[in-house]
Amino acid sequence: RQGEAFDRGETFSGVDFETGLEAAEELKEVVPEGYTLAQFALRWILMHPAVSCAIPGGKNPSQVEDNVAAAQMPALSNGAMRRAREVYDSSIRPEVHHLW
Repeated sequence: RQGEAFDRGETFSGVDFETGLEAAEELKEVVPEGYTLAQFALRWILMHPAVSCAIPGGKNPSQVEDNVAAAQMPALSNGAMRRAREVYDSSIRPEVHHLW
């Protein structure tokens, strides 16, 4: 959990596992109906102008299909984008941003 097996700890990026779970729970509140949290996260990434593609993993064909569907999602609302930024800024940024 402290990075013995990886360079930054249990989540590769250095985010504490429980903090990551709490952030995910907060984000679930803004996931559009009919989509998964993973699709929301991929769509959020793809909405950034500097990102031209995302390369998510998939353990089975169903996960790959779900990942591809994220690119077909409508653009996230300004409110959803703002809430995702708030969750990042309050939960994730303090733990990892200084590492980059």
